[in-house]
Amino acid sequence: FIDWGRDTMISLPGLLLCTGRAATARKILRDYATQMKRGLIPNRFVEIGEPEYNTADATMWFANAVYETLNVEWDEEFARAIHPSLVSVFEHHVAGTLYNIKVDPADGLLHQGAEGVQLTWMDAKVGDWVVTPRRGKAIEINGLWINACRVLAWLSDRLNIESTVYSEAADKGEASFHEKFWHKGLGYYLDIVEPDDSSLRPNQLIPMSLAFGPMHPENAKHALDVVAKELLTPVGMRTLGPQIPGYKPQFRGPIVELDAAYHQGTVWPWLMGPYVGALLRVTGDTSQARRILRNCRSMLTEFGLGGLAEVYDGDEPRHPAGCPWQAWSVAEWLRAATLLQKAKP
Repeated sequence: FIDWGRDTMISLPGLLLCTGRAATARKILRDYATQMKRGLIPNRFVEIGEPEYNTADATMWFANAVYETLNVEWDEEFARAIHPSLVSVFEHHVAGTLYNIKVDPADGLLHQGAEGVQLTWMDAKVGDWVVTPRRGKAIEINGLWINACRVLAWLSDRLNIESTVYSEAADKGEASFHEKFWHKGLGYYLDIVEPDDSSLRPNQLIPMSLAFGPMHPENAKHALDVVAKELLTPVGMRTLGPQIPGYKPQFRGPIVELDAAYHQGTVWPWLMGPYVGALLRVTGDTSQARRILRNCRSMLTEFGLGGLAEVYDGDEPRHPAGCPWQAWSVAEWLRAATLLQKAKP
């Protein structure tokens, strides 16, 4: 793996903030801010040439990491230095930036998508084939966008800077989020709207788990029940419901088959962080969280010693695969354990 913006920002709270290294977190955030282009941090750095910016979510995770870092340890100098970067993120997303990433002025939701380009974390691509394009208004992207607006409002307030425009953007997006993503008949949230995609996926956990993520408590409880029944495994979350057409039960075979299964049922351990975060935020069920996290003991020795695998098969026998020491797998299980420790019993 090379340096990836998304992986870095998702991993930062668990690997650095839960281990008392806020100074390192601040340095990483400052470094990424210097590489911002049109309101986007790089998707990944390459060994030769310019960084690639094909991501709709890495920058939103950047905003979340800024909040988590300052929430753990307030640093006035860092806060003032990073604030203009978040303002740039906001302004470019409202005006429109690369790959059709733009806030829809009609509903305040963030739209993204360009032909032949993968912009969300479900980014498998074989030649010109984008396996899960997810163009439109994706649920986790919009949860992260609303969260980012509220982070900027929170930070502006702390610095005595006018924040109304950011709060209003969050309010507008959140109202549309509740209206458009919730599907009462299914009992869970749509994965994409406009065009609508009702595939049962774990991406809906991300808005539920964020500090400022949009969440209607009753709807979230219903969705969590469905997600736990269909997607939850002892080692992570399936990326697609087993009853949904296109579900791939095993992560095996040549590269084309691996990429075809990558986000079509394959289990990702990192998603246990959003699940535990959502579980604690929505229900406060520490017993369920504790039962889940006990599985980490065996996971630490079954693939790469002292690490957690990148992925597992969707169905039993559930073998680990991919990278044996995946940063965001380790980070999110560590963050989930830290959340549990801080939760009221």
